[in-house]
Amino acid sequence: MTDPITFAVQRNLCTGCGACAGLFPQSIHMIEDPVHGRRPMVKATPEGHRAAQSAARLCAGTGADFGALPRRDAIDRAWGPVLAVWQGHAMDPEIRHRGSSGGAVTALALFALQSGLAKGVAHIAAQKDDPRRNAAVISRSREGLLRGAGSRYAQASPAEALGEIAAGAEPVAFIGKPCDVATVNRATAADAALAAKIPLTIAIFCAGAPNLRATDRLLATLGMPEGAMPTALRYRGEGWPGLMQARWRDASGTEITSPGITYAKGWGEILQANRRWRCRICTDHTGAFADISVGDPWHEAPKGEAQAGRSLIVARTPRGLRLIRDAVAAGVLEASPEGRDAIAMAQPNLVAAQGAVWGRRLAMRIAGMAVPADRGLPLFAAWMALPLRAKLSSVGGTLRRIWRGRLWRAVLVQE
Repeated sequence: MTDPITFAVQRNLCTGCGACAGLFPQSIHMIEDPVHGRRPMVKATPEGHRAAQSAARLCAGTGADFGALPRRDAIDRAWGPVLAVWQGHAMDPEIRHRGSSGGAVTALALFALQSGLAKGVAHIAAQKDDPRRNAAVISRSREGLLRGAGSRYAQASPAEALGEIAAGAEPVAFIGKPCDVATVNRATAADAALAAKIPLTIAIFCAGAPNLRATDRLLATLGMPEGAMPTALRYRGEGWPGLMQARWRDASGTEITSPGITYAKGWGEILQANRRWRCRICTDHTGAFADISVGDPWHEAPKGEAQAGRSLIVARTPRGLRLIRDAVAAGVLEASPEGRDAIAMAQPNLVAAQGAVWGRRLAMRIAGMAVPADRGLPLFAAWMALPLRAKLSSVGGTLRRIWRGRLWRAVLVQE
């Protein structure tokens, strides 16, 4: 009988967060399939099956309960709890420059270390021997956090760090995509000892994670010859939004730096087409389950590619609100208050994506596909608010995509 974690992978429900592998490393490990992304492999043993059953109870990929979140009004119902919103940036000029927008995530993480709230920060960084890939790391210094600064538009499994956090004695803050944080939230709700070791979660707004094949297409566009191995790959940062740029060594050992291409070209024309199907039916792009979430304030978009960056900073819990206010008071952040409706203004693409999800999932049900059991979101109302053409496209276009991609077939990943 198929175990529940393998079932989630096969039915396109897995987000690749890595929590199952991190918490049950003897029975589950992550692999990176070039097409399907980072996905767990469960040992075909009785122990593996039992581990998968335990892990499945923590998996937000198969469903999350948004109704359990505190909600006061339509803004909270649509986006998760929004206590307060700011537009701001790191006061440290290097952190601001290297960050994807205003460096707020790195600045807040560093402040968590400096204030004693946490002794480490779990996040992702480029894999040292292959910068096309990401690795889950725990940093305990400014230098370590800067290694992870800037967006990483590639598959990532930061919740693999949960095993190390659970086994340790020190408090560790967690940074991840909304889906990663949602699973961490379920894990801490089920385990008070683990919850005590994660004093802060920060989610980064996310429109989906491209696969390894997309990264290779990006490198080819940047001019890296076939067979070369990159030594560095920057997706964003060094200005807002920054250029996508790579370095590699040629046959003689000389390091070559590519010309840069714009974020609009790299993301819009290359990377986003290779997001995984699970990302296309995601209901949370802004980190509803986090203490703090951070994204781009696109409603005040930068002029050019290297403007000094700014971040949209959302406090979702009292402890997140407290940390932001303390960071501002300490001179770590500069932040100006925004209206609580700023997410919708800043991320109109995510408003449209939220509306399309109900139609896409309806098409999946028509095709007999498994659908995440998310609860407590006004998905039908968001779909009804779409123009008629967008409604029809969300259903009919999805049915065509399901047919072309044979998405009803089981996803099979290989090492």
